[in-house]
Amino acid sequence: MQNRKVSVIGLGIVGLTTAVGFALKGHKVIGVDVDDEKVAKLSKKECLFFESALCEKAKTADFQVTNDYEPILDTDISFICGGTPANSNGSIDLRYVQGSAGRLADVLKEKRKEHLVVVRSTVVPGTTEAVISPFFNGVGNIGVCVNPEFLREGRALEDFMAPNRIIIGESESKWGDVLVNLYEDFGSQILRTTMSTAEMIKYASNAFLATKISFINEIGNMCKRLNIDVHDVSKGMGYDDRIGAKFLNAGIGFGGYCLPKDVAALMKQAEIIGYEAGMLKRVLEINDEQPLRMLELLKKHIPVLSGKTIGILGLSFKPDTDDIRESRATLMVEALLKEGAQVRAYDPKAMANFKRLYPNIEYGIPQKVLESDAVLIITEWDEFRNLDYKNSIVIDGRRIDKAREALIYEGLCW
Repeated sequence: MQNRKVSVIGLGIVGLTTAVGFALKGHKVIGVDVDDEKVAKLSKKECLFFESALCEKAKTADFQVTNDYEPILDTDISFICGGTPANSNGSIDLRYVQGSAGRLADVLKEKRKEHLVVVRSTVVPGTTEAVISPFFNGVGNIGVCVNPEFLREGRALEDFMAPNRIIIGESESKWGDVLVNLYEDFGSQILRTTMSTAEMIKYASNAFLATKISFINEIGNMCKRLNIDVHDVSKGMGYDDRIGAKFLNAGIGFGGYCLPKDVAALMKQAEIIGYEAGMLKRVLEINDEQPLRMLELLKKHIPVLSGKTIGILGLSFKPDTDDIRESRATLMVEALLKEGAQVRAYDPKAMANFKRLYPNIEYGIPQKVLESDAVLIITEWDEFRNLDYKNSIVIDGRRIDKAREALIYEGLCW
């Protein structure tokens, strides 16, 4: 394998994972970000978020971090990894990706050798060809490809180093060949497509995973009324390799930066092309309804929540991350405060982030949370499997079996 000179623009979880991963593979890597504070911390080997394996490897991986685009001239391949947050109407905000592309194009005007620009940011089908590629028209010998990421928060570096597939959307085959060469020792199947197809594969994948979650939650809601254990239903379904067991854990629903945003963006794209994506709409609706079902179960046991203290176990949208974006905990806290309840919360990693949104609720150790009038389990952190729930009223959104020992126990879908 030929070692390459790689630049990575935008050092959030995706960008930092990409930079660290290629550095661990022996490539010379420059990470670029316009956030001076982020650059300063990464230069001192300080991590900006909780992502255990990534943060540990970032301390030892050999890569350069800078806020200057000029060093990109000394690289062969540039990965654009800027965020694409949601606008209020569900469409994606391209300002960070366009900003990166514009600055990169200005720098590459000085370059005479070939250079490949790779869009790794999640953008709706057609974006790279219509919005990003034009920045590089007439700018030297520049190629453009799309290489979507399929990284799970909490396991981002592991997923990068051992991907289950690599998708390459190419403008021309010679540019796709460059990426094939870069990834040749990753031991993964590679699919080469058009750029728009690669963009759609990313969205279709996330929309399908979200659909599986909302589907099993709807089945779980029915099972709850029929006195059927949805866990056994999921297990039986998962034995069918056409279905698979992953993402069939019924509960309070999905959150995070990707799934809600990507489903909404795909729906917006459908609207733009004149198609009504009714199933995707229902996927999001079911997901928004699940936390309210938890509140209904709570009120079965405590009809009036005003003045009561309700404990929350888990604030991050999933375990092994401190990310609270679209966390189900935010919806539950909002609903509880609206009911006049006091909230007492604990999370192993996400309390600092959550406190920025809700500085006035109480934060404490798990034992203190368990002393509340009732406890809601929102995130399935491993340590919650070893707590003593015997004297508590527990409404469980994540199927923590130990919680069944509670004085009163209600599973959301079981």
